Amino acid sequence: MPKLVINARTATTRRTHPAEAASAVDKVAPAAPNVSPAPRWAQLAAKAAALSTVPSGVWRIVFGFGVPLGFTGATAAAYEAHQPGWGTVYCVALSALTEALAFLTLGLVRPWGLVAPRWIPLIGGRRVQPLAAIVPALLGSAILTVVGMEGLFGRWAHNLAEPDAPHGVAGLVMTAAYLPLVAWGPLLGAVTVDYARRTLWRRR
Repeated sequence: MPKLVINARTATTRRTHPAEAASAVDKVAPAAPNVSPAPRWAQLAAKAAALSTVPSGVWRIVFGFGVPLGFTGATAAAYEAHQPGWGTVYCVALSALTEALAFLTLGLVRPWGLVAPRWIPLIGGRRVQPLAAIVPALLGSAILTVVGMEGLFGRWAHNLAEPDAPHGVAGLVMTAAYLPLVAWGPLLGAVTVDYARRTLWRRR
């Protein structure tokens, strides 16, 4: 049955078809897909992935502002020529980009990973196609895991063995800052698999 819509200023009425009313509601708040909430472990894993880049980011920013963190010789001289300076911009930008990418992991367990926030140009308010999130997330997870394992089982120790590299306490601090990055890839992969389970496999 048609509804009556009252205009408070003119005290007049007009008839609105139910289809028009439903369309107006859809424009205000698009319905989220019927997806079950992420389990507790996935939420914790997503938070851990987002935080895994913070220690190295802080270390890199401090280093970018010229604070001596253990480098010596020609390597230290090369860094000091641009830090503070363009080297600072590079360190801050790289840290911000890395953290932004890690933060996207939270979208796999939050509503904005199902419906894009309205403030995002072009796609704001639209449903997120699962594969558009799953494919790049799995690819990123694979790359990060390989790089992390390579560093854990060889490259990191080789870099620290260089004469100009940080040693002693400085080397331990740098290692502690970068070690959490090893967990980023596996955590992202686990959260992505759960996201796929909730968004894709439920349709089968």
